This record gives sequence, C-alpha cells and structure tokens, in this order.
Amino acid sequence: MIRKVRTIFAILTFTAITLLFLDFSGVLHHYLGWLAKMQFLPAVLAGNFIIVAFILLVTLFFGRFYCSIMCPLGVMQDGFNFIARKVKKDRFHYIRENRWLRYPLLILFIAFMLFGLNTIAILIAPYSAYGRIATNLLQPVYLWLNNILAGIAERAGSYAFYEVDVWLKSSVSLIVAVATLVVVGFLALRRGRTWCSTVCPVGTVLGLVSRFSLFRPVIDADRCKNCHKCEKNCKASCIDIENHRIDYSRCVACMDCLTECKFDALQYTNTRFRLNPTVVAAPAKAEEVDGSKRKFLATTALVAAATAVKAQEKRVDGGLAVVEQKQIPHRSVALKPAGSLSLDNFSSRCTACQLCVSECPNKVLRPSDKLETMMQPEMSFERGFCRPECTRCSEVCPTGAIRPVTRDQKTDIHIGFAVVIPDNCVAYRDGVQCGNCARHCPADAILMVPRDGKKGPSDDENTPASGEQPTESIKVMVPSVNTDKCLGCGACEHLCPSRPFSAIYVEGRQRHN
Repeated sequence: MIRKVRTIFAILTFTAITLLFLDFSGVLHHYLGWLAKMQFLPAVLAGNFIIVAFILLVTLFFGRFYCSIMCPLGVMQDGFNFIARKVKKDRFHYIRENRWLRYPLLILFIAFMLFGLNTIAILIAPYSAYGRIATNLLQPVYLWLNNILAGIAERAGSYAFYEVDVWLKSSVSLIVAVATLVVVGFLALRRGRTWCSTVCPVGTVLGLVSRFSLFRPVIDADRCKNCHKCEKNCKASCIDIENHRIDYSRCVACMDCLTECKFDALQYTNTRFRLNPTVVAAPAKAEEVDGSKRKFLATTALVAAATAVKAQEKRVDGGLAVVEQKQIPHRSVALKPAGSLSLDNFSSRCTACQLCVSECPNKVLRPSDKLETMMQPEMSFERGFCRPECTRCSEVCPTGAIRPVTRDQKTDIHIGFAVVIPDNCVAYRDGVQCGNCARHCPADAILMVPRDGKKGPSDDENTPASGEQPTESIKVMVPSVNTDKCLGCGACEHLCPSRPFSAIYVEGRQRHN
C-alpha cells in the first residue's frame, strides 16, 4: 500500500510540474505554481527556510521521499526504470557507495554556487536539469501538437485552440538538455538511480540526513531466505544482502523492495527501539539493457529537437515581399526582467530552470548563450516586447532571482534605456518621416525633434501623385531618448521598421533603478 500511494503521488507531482513548463497560457501557474517553490535548491536560494526545514524534517522522519515524489528528475528516472523492467527484471545488484565522487561533487557544487559560478553548478541541479529538458524538448512537441489541433479546430469553425510560434530559443540550452536527457536516461536504464545516489547534490545532502531517519525499510533476518529478490530490484543498488544492511543514505524510499519480498522479511517501520535495524541485499551481475531502448531514447530526443529547431514560415508584407528577420544587437549589459534588482542578484540566484522562459507570453525571455551566464534567461525583443502590465516571470520564479512585483511597481522599475543608432534610422538615413518608436513608447520617453535644420520630402496629403518633388518641405523629425524616463521595455526596438538591426535598441542596467 505504501508503494502504491507513493507511486500515485509521484505521477501526479511529475505531471503537474511538467505541465507548468508546457503551459503557455499562464493559467496552470495559479493552481500549481507552489510545486516549483517546493523544490529543495530553489527554496534554499529563495530563502524559504520553512520549506527547507519541512523537507529536511520529512527526510529525518521518513527517508528520502522527496527524491521519489517531489523531484521531477528522480521520477523521470523511475519512468525509464519502468520501461527497462518490461525488457529485463531483476537487473540490479549491490554497489558500494562511491564516496570519492559523491562528496567531492557536493563540495564543488557548493563552492561554485558561493563564488557565483552558477553556470557550472546548475548542470547537475536536479530541478533545473529537468526544467531545461521540459522547456527545450517537451514544450516544442506540446506546442506543435497544439498547433495541429488549432488548425483542425479552425477548419471546423471553432477557436478553442490558437496557434503559437515554435522557435529555437537557444542552441546551447538545447544541446545541454539533450545531453542531460541522454546521460540521465542511460544511467537510469543501465543502473537505476545512479544519478541520484552519486551525482545529484540535493540527493547527497538529503542522504546525509536520511542516514538517521526514524522510519525506514528494515529486515527480519530470521525470515530472510537470501533469495536476493529485493536486492535485484533495488534501483538505488543500496541493499547488501551479505551483511543484511541497507545504505540508507542512498535509499530513495521507493518501497520496491517491500513488494518484491515474498517472505515478509522486509518492513517499513520505526527503528528507534530496534537494537540492530538492518535490511536485505545480495550481489548480482548487472545485465545489459536492450539496445532498442537506447535507440528509443535517442529517437525521442532527436524528434523533440527537430521540432524545436523547425523554422517558422517566412513572414511577408501586404505585397508578399519577404520581411527580413531582426537580429539580436550587441548589448554591453544584458537585460534582466523587472524584479531582478541587479545582474549580480540575478546571476547568483538563478538556476536556469527556464520556467520563466517557458511562461513568458511576449517571447522576450530566452536562455543566454554567453559563457558567463550560460542558459540563464535574458531579454531580447526580436519577437515581442516586455509589456508593462505583464508580471508573469516574477510570479513563477521559484528561486528569488526575479522578485515578485505588481503591475504598478513594474511601471516604476527602470531595467534599461534606449539608444539610437542614426546610421540605421530611416529618418536620419533617408530623410523620411517615421516616429514609430515615439508613438509606441508606453513611458513617453522618446520625443521626436527636428534634425539639425535638414529637410526632407513633405508628408502633406496633397503630394502630387506623379511622384514629383513638392515645392514645400518640412523638417525631418528624429527620435531623442529621455533615459531618465525610459523603462527598457523594448517596445521601440521591437516595433522599429529597420532591418536586420533596429535603429534603436535597449541597453541594460547593472542595477535596476
């Protein structure tokens, strides 16, 4: 019964967290967003010590249930193990704890986080690793299926679904997500929970606590027949039948051993009053997993990656001329969302789970390809701009890298300032009227001023149809930016008609005003 209850909760939690990354409407966050904040590392970085204390207390009482129920990467490994069991049962055997790898990795992880080298540490952070898999591999497939349903519904006269763009947000993030899926999946198919018991820093921390857990699986040596059944089905490879012991630091409380024992020799019980709380195990030769499963894993990853990389249809104007796509300008300082406070605060707290990237309705956030901030979100305005009324990213961030802000507060936060590039501006370059940036600036930070006595063609509606130059001319108006009023929302950059680079772009601020 304990195993069934754990499995049900694990499936429900895993499904809910996955839907958080797949949902593009923002509706599910209002109901399921708390699950992201219940993750161990995000709670530590956000300073949610009540949640951290709760997880540690549960581990101290009941063992590493967090790893089997709340951690999406751990539950994903159970899914791979479920597939592998269909091919070959009794696949595992006892393996001694690899302390020379396990604890140095934890020390390096903590050191990297303390010294601001998050881009290295977050590669093995469990929640963030799964978030990148969901965002870069699962979400594109989900959106593609949504677009198929939207097309079918539209032909049926229904608008229950609407199409959304499927685009490659970051090639680096995609490669890392594929590599993580392949490595974790291979280890899960071959060795069960090897990642959790050796690599994962959260698993190592909770393992130190679970050594002293009050409730845990124990063995009745008198009933044990040394059939090795429990050990061969222990995906943590932590049951040593020769010595009738379990390595509780690696046990993830999956309860598989309880259901496999046919002699009732294993029980999940209070160990406080037992003089020698021990458990079963026995060595067995690990069998190789069928190669077809690896092919299935690789094929799934490639299909998801191909869907993400799939280019959008060419955009055309009213005359069917191809509209050239905008390119990302070089910014001296990266743009971070309102609520980040500063670049230092953001980079020290962000674990690159990319939940904000998947939730951004304006397509402004995308993972960084820069080495120093690799895979951490940054803003760019080729596909949209940061609307002043939108606070979605600050609502979903579980680590405190983006602090919650209200709509009123957001209109007072200056994350950057606009910079005009005269050589790209049609008013400067061609002497024609535009003013698109000033018309759409929500902060009225852009004013159109006469261009140094230069004159251009008249925009009077009585201009001769023959195309002859009118006798009357007016001063060409060019943009001038008031940096004190500019919010850095990017409306001017996004809506500028110049291609491939906008004539006005937003430069970030080291510290938000």
